[in-house]
Amino acid sequence: MYDEKIYDQINEIAKELKEDCIKFIQKLLQTPSISGDEYKLTEILIAEMEKLGYDDVSRDKYGNVIGIIKGDEEGPTIMYNSHMDHVAPGDVSNWEGYDPYGGEIDICECDNEDRTVKEMVECIHGRGASDVKSGHGFQIYAGAILLKLREQGVKLKGDFMYTGVVHEESGQNGGTRRMLAETFPERGLDFDAMVSSEATSLSLYLGHRGRIEYLITVYGRTSHGSCPQNGINAIYKAIPVIEKIRTEVIPNLPKDPDGEVEPASISLNIIECSPGALSIVPDQCFLSFDRRTMIGETEDSAMKILQKVLDDIAAEDPEFKADIQVKPCIDTCYTGEVMEGYKFTEAWKIKKDHPFTKACAQALSNIGQPVKYGYWSFATDAAVTAGHYRKPTIGYSGMQEQFAHTPYDKCRTDFIEKALAGNAAIFLTASEMKKEDFKELDF
Repeated sequence: MYDEKIYDQINEIAKELKEDCIKFIQKLLQTPSISGDEYKLTEILIAEMEKLGYDDVSRDKYGNVIGIIKGDEEGPTIMYNSHMDHVAPGDVSNWEGYDPYGGEIDICECDNEDRTVKEMVECIHGRGASDVKSGHGFQIYAGAILLKLREQGVKLKGDFMYTGVVHEESGQNGGTRRMLAETFPERGLDFDAMVSSEATSLSLYLGHRGRIEYLITVYGRTSHGSCPQNGINAIYKAIPVIEKIRTEVIPNLPKDPDGEVEPASISLNIIECSPGALSIVPDQCFLSFDRRTMIGETEDSAMKILQKVLDDIAAEDPEFKADIQVKPCIDTCYTGEVMEGYKFTEAWKIKKDHPFTKACAQALSNIGQPVKYGYWSFATDAAVTAGHYRKPTIGYSGMQEQFAHTPYDKCRTDFIEKALAGNAAIFLTASEMKKEDFKELDF
């Protein structure tokens, strides 16, 4: 057992390392890393881990970065995961004077942990500050805390593993999927549990809905735009599809029986047509839907609901033709590797009484942080570790979910210090768990 005083040491070291961590996060924010263009960021991540003294730092063929601090004694491997890509900044004029790649620090108005009060606090601004470049700082510098403890004679149990992954934002969790399916077996690596750095406002997040992108193609027949009666306009034929999904499908989507995760949803996000020329009646209309799924739903079961809509319309309209598919995804990594897959992410949950959740909660209590729980609205790479591999997984982060993908992207610097301590404490507490306590998730 670790001495109880070690948790006081964690808080002290987190305070000492806070400024270095902030400077590191600034550097990450000042380095654009849109999906497929993460190379420069990886160089900074690798250099920082080497400077801090990580025992092993490497990159795989897809461009994922892995840093390991090896334990002095036998124990579990706790993997910390952060994605390296970010979404585009959008219109810079919406950023209220901040440079999306500036990493500027100032005093500004920001929500408290529970979003009940606005406070004037120091924040760091920029694209990825909340999703998830600050998370790299929390996790890599949590490793630095462990290294400081080791220097002071603490014998670490098990391995601390940081993974920075490519192509999370593009929709198939390709970096994490390939790393776990290929890189880990090739290198003899494994893990017992995962901590995601996605935004949680210092709460422990225990799951999220799944995500599937469906493409419905409605077919028509071209004619000259001056004689639309000679064609079949695919856009008009698509209108009943949109209306039936809005009025019949959406009200009847499933809900989480425990009322913890948000209900299933479907959103029509993209409409396109072909040929797409002014004087041609379109013969194809493409409807792209974002479907958020409950545990127990599959690509097929969720698709059947939409297929019924198409079948019902076809029964009423002999001219109606349409099909549906899960949208394919082809991601090209900065290393040149190509990842083919589908726009699909699993739903998952971990229970509050799972031994890993209880260990994480105990860790936060040990360093004086309140224990709160939540669930993400959006999907994360935890879908792979928890949803696919059924490994114990939680989210813990000082970033705040409401700022992700917005022009108000920022992170409170006081939360940075807390997240450093929290992540290090989670490792120490979880590393004392018995092997059999890392039991497969059951949902």
